[in-house]
Amino acid sequence: MSLSTARTFLSEACYGEQELDANSALMELDKGLRSTKLGEQCEAVVLFPKLFQKYPFPILINSAFLKLADIFRLGNNFLRLCVLKVTQQSEKHLEKILNVDEFVKRVFSVIHSNDPVARAITLRMLGSLASIIPDRKNAHHSIRQSLDSHDNVEVEAAIYAAASFSAQSKDFAAGICNKVSEMIQALDTPVDLKLKLIPMLQHMHHDASLASSSRELLQHLVSSYPSTPMVIVTLHTFTQLAASSLIDIPKQLQLLLQYLKDDPRKAVKRLATNDLKLLAKKAPHLWIRENTQTLCECALSSPYNSLKLGMLAVLSTLSGTIALKQYFHNMTGSSVPPRLTDLVKLAQECCYHSNLAVAAHGIVVLSNIAISCPEKDIIQLEQETVLGVESLLMLCSQDSSSSAQATLKTTLTSLVKLLKGRPHLSQSAVEFLLGQLHLSCDSSRVLMCHALAAIATHLPVLGDGMLGDLVDLYRVASHSSTDKQQELLVSLATVIFVASQSSLSAEVKTVIKQQLENVANGWTVYRIARQASRMGCHEFSSELYQSMRTRVASEHFYFWLNSLKEFSQAEQCLSHVEDGDYSGAMTAIAEALRSYQKGIASLTAASTPLSPLSFQCEFIKLRIDTLQALSQLICTCNSLKTSPPPAIATTIALASGNDLQRCGRIAMQMKVCMDEFRSLAARYADLHQSSFDADYATLRNVELQQQSCLLVSHVIEALILDPQAASFQEYGTLGSVQTESEYERRMMSVFSRVLEEVEGLTKKHPPVSHLHTGCLCDAVIALLKVPLSFQRYFFQKLQSTSIKLALSPSPRTPSEPIPVQSSQQLTLKVEGVVQHGSTPGLFRKIQSVSLNVTSVLQSKTGTDLKIPLDSKTNEIEQRVEPHNDYFSTQFLLNFSVLGTHTVTVEASVVDESGIEWKTGPRTTVSVKSLEDPYSQQLRHQLQQNAAQPAPQRSAYARF
Repeated sequence: MSLSTARTFLSEACYGEQELDANSALMELDKGLRSTKLGEQCEAVVLFPKLFQKYPFPILINSAFLKLADIFRLGNNFLRLCVLKVTQQSEKHLEKILNVDEFVKRVFSVIHSNDPVARAITLRMLGSLASIIPDRKNAHHSIRQSLDSHDNVEVEAAIYAAASFSAQSKDFAAGICNKVSEMIQALDTPVDLKLKLIPMLQHMHHDASLASSSRELLQHLVSSYPSTPMVIVTLHTFTQLAASSLIDIPKQLQLLLQYLKDDPRKAVKRLATNDLKLLAKKAPHLWIRENTQTLCECALSSPYNSLKLGMLAVLSTLSGTIALKQYFHNMTGSSVPPRLTDLVKLAQECCYHSNLAVAAHGIVVLSNIAISCPEKDIIQLEQETVLGVESLLMLCSQDSSSSAQATLKTTLTSLVKLLKGRPHLSQSAVEFLLGQLHLSCDSSRVLMCHALAAIATHLPVLGDGMLGDLVDLYRVASHSSTDKQQELLVSLATVIFVASQSSLSAEVKTVIKQQLENVANGWTVYRIARQASRMGCHEFSSELYQSMRTRVASEHFYFWLNSLKEFSQAEQCLSHVEDGDYSGAMTAIAEALRSYQKGIASLTAASTPLSPLSFQCEFIKLRIDTLQALSQLICTCNSLKTSPPPAIATTIALASGNDLQRCGRIAMQMKVCMDEFRSLAARYADLHQSSFDADYATLRNVELQQQSCLLVSHVIEALILDPQAASFQEYGTLGSVQTESEYERRMMSVFSRVLEEVEGLTKKHPPVSHLHTGCLCDAVIALLKVPLSFQRYFFQKLQSTSIKLALSPSPRTPSEPIPVQSSQQLTLKVEGVVQHGSTPGLFRKIQSVSLNVTSVLQSKTGTDLKIPLDSKTNEIEQRVEPHNDYFSTQFLLNFSVLGTHTVTVEASVVDESGIEWKTGPRTTVSVKSLEDPYSQQLRHQLQQNAAQPAPQRSAYARF
């Protein structure tokens, strides 16, 4: 019963349980460990990794590992093996063990057992602990001793432990190197044992002399033992050592290329190509032209497809790096033009190879050459690349096998990359893809649709030409409800949305709806509606959300779909705004705000504790406030007509010295509007800074909203409040920025057009006139006419990162403050764990965590003395780098003022680019500063002395 309780607790996927729950689970597991049945003991042991994942803080992990060490010391070999597996699975938690000495002592006691299997398991256990005990001499001695054992199991365990300690400890690596060298070269050492000893040398990279001696030994081995297994293991160890020490990579490249060229064995050649690929990823800048040329010659002369494929994989890796430019730029004195080099010949030959994987790598190499080669005769190379791509696409598009689909995906990726660098090739490529769509299988059509969407996003002028063919294909696209057919419906709809540029015709809507009604399931309809919202087709998405909201099984899903429907209807209201129709714009904003208010109410109802929808709620609130601010700006502009400046406004302005007074009351109203837009821009910046897990398109969308608010505030200042000080130079490059989406392109176009109009108006007319207010209203309408794009993060969270903090000392109850004497300082220890979702680091990774600790005096006790402000508060910031998703640091806080203080600890993360993100969490504790006994005694004495009456003076007191 106890284990089932623990299993139930540990199987829950959510985080945030109280410490009591974790301790109770540990107690339940402890009962299982103390059971007399071996099965229950083993089950309890294997549940520990889930406990560590559930509550990954040192105080619990330390207790758990000490219990596991007792089981290891007292149990049988099977239990020891279970503990070893748990330790290896929980490697990232090992550094949280507080009593390392005690833990190692209990484990190490088994090394003196008479059972060689027990000793072998102990050695492997020590090897798993090498990261926390790298310099334990007793462990080093036991490993060296066990290498001389006559039991094969113990020797293999000693080799594993020696490799683990060599990777962690420089002293152990230096000490064991000679021993390993002697064992490898000894005649009585079996060959299979030598093959296990040699890989240990890859860890001998801690200093140059150690790496050099290891390299000399490997060089001796590779020439002395020419058998295939020995050469393969030695060469691979050679490569790993060179990759770690870095300085020997050029020599290793020459050695591998020599074996690739001269050694006749296929296994050795295959190993050489794999290691060359590893070095191509690790250090492509160290590949000189001669290395690449040798590899091309080997590939041209190789009769085996498998070897040719491996060599081409290396070349395709190199072709996307600096090595390609080094190959072409170092052709000084050569009369051969670039298109006749061996690399281009090889790529052209492989483009039409019978092996699809070889052909795919040939296309990758050829397209990378066509993109980066600046020569004049590149036109012929471009044409050859396009022909090769088309022939391979034609071959793979009708084959639904996994190899053909992988080749097709690689080819389409290369084509999109080529068209991005050479846009003049796009028209013919798009026509070919559209023609091929009708002849392809469903899985190939999905990939082609993705490619067409990417091309149309970068080159929107091609969208109109695609639309007719795509709609015709959609009519006959799906006749069944298989997964591939459903995926095809979504992909085709996405391309249609991109090509139509957020303006769907009635015919297109009818075609899509008809297909969705016939064969589409609810999830497919939702995905298409989501894409429509992302592309700005809000009228169509509103209809789809409306049809779906009653087909879900949860009221939370109903409210979610209802909120999406309201948001789409709100944006649809704004799409009917006409240029110059200011009253119509205000009416449209009012209707949109009504829908948005309904939507935000539904969105709030859709949120749950596990899915709070905080980003969505904040984004919609900001959108509502932005629309209200734009409406207020139009009203303020209209007030120039309803309440123009008085006749004496100029006189008042001259008398007060404030030039804005001659504009009348509109000047103050405009200042309020400008402050409102700047406040909105700051809130968008805060939303951006708190969205660490958002994808790049979503973050760019938030940036564009922020820039639109800054633009309006700048226009108000430039037109009315301060025309002389307004500068347009910082906005001069807006039109030349590379855009990634249709929404961004439209927004940047509006920004550029508005700034041009404002700059022209400020030079011609002094403020404030109907021209100025008209320009402002036109800017508002131009921003409203761009359909809002709801990006991926609004619907889907691909990356999930959260931080969990633990403070010590902690109060016994949440409402009870921590007592501390005013003459002492409080040491606040902050521990934290970084928790990830299924795809950690997909968009950005955590480099460090910034912890900010502040304390504020809440209530003061004792005498009312004048206290310096700096003694009332503490404010300390510290950055700490997490290791294995765990971090710990301490703060020294001063509470010299008697009373209750609130201490706030706030965490934020810093990514690899040095950008700080306000992710939270924010934790508070109460601290009560008490008077120390000595100060209390002094104060009482002073009070008593002050309470005694002074001796009365009289005439007799003088005698």
